[in-house]
Amino acid sequence: MDESALRLDGNACAGLLCEIFTHDMTAARAACGGCGAVGPIGEQHLYGYPDGPGAVLRCHRCESVLLVITTTETRHRLGAQGMAWIDMQVDPSPQRGGGS
Repeated sequence: MDESALRLDGNACAGLLCEIFTHDMTAARAACGGCGAVGPIGEQHLYGYPDGPGAVLRCHRCESVLLVITTTETRHRLGAQGMAWIDMQVDPSPQRGGGS
């Protein structure tokens, strides 16, 4: 079987993305791509917010840039180039996965 038959476009994960991006992200854990430290996003160091054009989140251990967020009047832009991964607890609500 040609694996392209299994491929969907990014719109197919709209529900999953909505579910993920409604969490309290300060409790989510992230791994620094620089030193490998793992910890809650809420423990990392924040620079430039609210006085700058955006927010820069740096690793609490090595100060590598984890996440950059810039905002205009109409858009938010996230750059998570310094995170090796991020995880968060799954919402156990009965509506998860489209059930009722």
